[in-house]
Formats: sequence, structure tokens, C-alpha cells
Amino acid sequence: MDKYTFKMAAPEDASAILKIYEPYVKETVITFETEVPSLTEFAGRIEKIRRDYPYIVCWLNHQIIGYAYAHRQMERAAYQWNAELSVYIEEGSHQRGIGKRMYQALMEILRLQNVKNVYGGVTCPNIKSEKLHETLGFKRLGVYQRTGYKGGIWHDVVWFEKTIGEYETPPEPLRSIQEVAPERIEEILRRCAAGTKGL
Repeated sequence: MDKYTFKMAAPEDASAILKIYEPYVKETVITFETEVPSLTEFAGRIEKIRRDYPYIVCWLNHQIIGYAYAHRQMERAAYQWNAELSVYIEEGSHQRGIGKRMYQALMEILRLQNVKNVYGGVTCPNIKSEKLHETLGFKRLGVYQRTGYKGGIWHDVVWFEKTIGEYETPPEPLRSIQEVAPERIEEILRRCAAGTKGL
């Protein structure tokens, strides 16, 4: 039986993650990036995110087939309790619940970091991604109209928001992922991976 496992991304995973991302750059408007980054640049991005936020990979048996991560939504200090989420699954591995479970894992970990709000931006139309956010309780905030030009066409982006924490006053400071107990993270990843179809 196939075995799905969620793990925190490691530096040596960069090549496999970039391989998943490359077709999204070349063949879709899901990302507005138009040139595939070099492995060195991409590995640097992963390492920068991993310092403060969760960056998760999904293994199917002995191969990485998807990844998801959170990053700071906006830079000013008052926005520190927000995070933006992204998930990418390799072609042929959709419709297994991987994206949903990885999003759930991200939100549970972010809650431990004192994040209050999470956001997702979706180039529309993208029915699968829009449905993913709605199924997980995200609310549609609005649309950035004709905000990105790729593939000879102007594209809209719809933004989603979900509250994941209590708004205490004053709020507890944002915690780096490095301050979260590894065993808590492992438990979340194990539990969320267990809901992926095929286990």
C-alpha cells in the first residue's frame, strides 16, 4: 500500500521541490513567476522561509510529490500575526486530499506560532483551488482585477482569508517555527498525513 508522509522540508529537498514547481511556471498562471529560478536561488528561498515559518513536503513512498509553505503576508510590524499560504502538487497526484491536508497542517503549526489570520491568493478561474479554500472555511475577500499579465492575457486574482487564532489584547508575540517544540510539529504532520487518500 502507498505510504504518504509529511515532513518539514530539508535543504537537500530543494531539487525535488523545484522539479514540482517548474511546470507551474512554464505551463500555468497559478504562479505569476515567468522564469524558472535556478536551483541555487530556489534553495535560498526555501532556507529563508524555513527560518521562521513551516515548509512541508509530502512524500509518497520514497518520492516528494508535493509541498506547502507559509510566509509573512506583509512586512510592517503590525501585520506580523498574518501569514500567506501556498501549496503545489505534482501533475498526476491531485484529487488525493494532499493539498487540503497540507493546508490543515500549516494552519495548525501557525496557530502554535500565534498567527491569527491566514490568506491565499488564487489566479482565477481555478475552480479546484477556490473550492479548496472554501472547503477549509476561508472567506472570499475580493478580487484584484487584471492584476497580472502572463501568457498574453491579463489575469484576476481572488483573495481568501481565514481566522485561526483568538484576538487577545495585547496579542502574544509571533513565535518563529524554531521556537515550536519539534514533537508538536511531528504529531501534527503525522496526524494530517494520515487523512491523505491511499493510506
